[in-house]
Amino acid sequence: MDTRKLKYFLAVVDHDGFNRAAEHLLIAQPSLSQTIAGLEKELGVPLFHRIGRRAVLSDAGRELVGPARLVMRDLDAAQSAVQALRGVRSGKLDIISMPSPGIEPLTSMIAAFAKLHPSVRLNVSAAFTPEEVIDSVRSGSTEIGLAGSPSPIRVPGVNVLELERQPLILIVNPEADTFSPGQAIQRGDLDGHRIIASQRGSLMRWLVDDALAHGVHVEIVVEVAHRTSILPLVLAGVGHAVMPSSWAPTAHKAGLRTLLIEPVSHLDVAILSRKENLTPAARAFLDVAARHTEDPSS
Repeated sequence: MDTRKLKYFLAVVDHDGFNRAAEHLLIAQPSLSQTIAGLEKELGVPLFHRIGRRAVLSDAGRELVGPARLVMRDLDAAQSAVQALRGVRSGKLDIISMPSPGIEPLTSMIAAFAKLHPSVRLNVSAAFTPEEVIDSVRSGSTEIGLAGSPSPIRVPGVNVLELERQPLILIVNPEADTFSPGQAIQRGDLDGHRIIASQRGSLMRWLVDDALAHGVHVEIVVEVAHRTSILPLVLAGVGHAVMPSSWAPTAHKAGLRTLLIEPVSHLDVAILSRKENLTPAARAFLDVAARHTEDPSS
């Protein structure tokens, strides 16, 4: 088995079929099909089920995806290690991030990294749960992951660097700002207010549900999966929003007021990476992350 076959196999997986994979690889579709057929013959099992023009992973194909990504990632690491003799001058770094850490501290860390290594291209994909981030880093789909959870993340076999703790805040709907002057409110002060809520499973939604469970009459007016919609909804006067403090600077620039919610709940933000065979670009990014923990303003 050679790495070219694995590269072609992953291209079919990532581009949802042979035609788009062939276009991405800049090869003829029959050549791609022949290579995959050769890989299937070598392994002795079908990797895809052909359903019309679609290619659906077989059970064996699904089992191969993770190891194939690790092989390709390790190959990139080996090539980059040789290039590293001349410093981190080029290459690509794949990162995955949950939404709130993707605002901060990821923005600050990318800005610092880009100044040090302007020729490295960063690819940032999205995840919505810590489990998605962990799986992506473990499988080799990405080298670096940013996750936020209600408690510190502990993952066997994965390096975890705790970055910061983000308290939950209320982004205030200016059309319904009946809160007292100051910088903080109690959860009970949410009584009678309309809230734009994240989906169940997030810390922000837990706080709203906990307030409801304790007799605070909160009206969930919108439940939002894509958190990029939240600030526009607050600006439109739809309701208030409970979010981590990473959203505060953007909210303030939009002219919105934010209030700390007491008792305070925190989102623990960490950066995850594999324990070995990282590319020089990934190691350099972790150096930037380590400096961020020492001075978050850097």
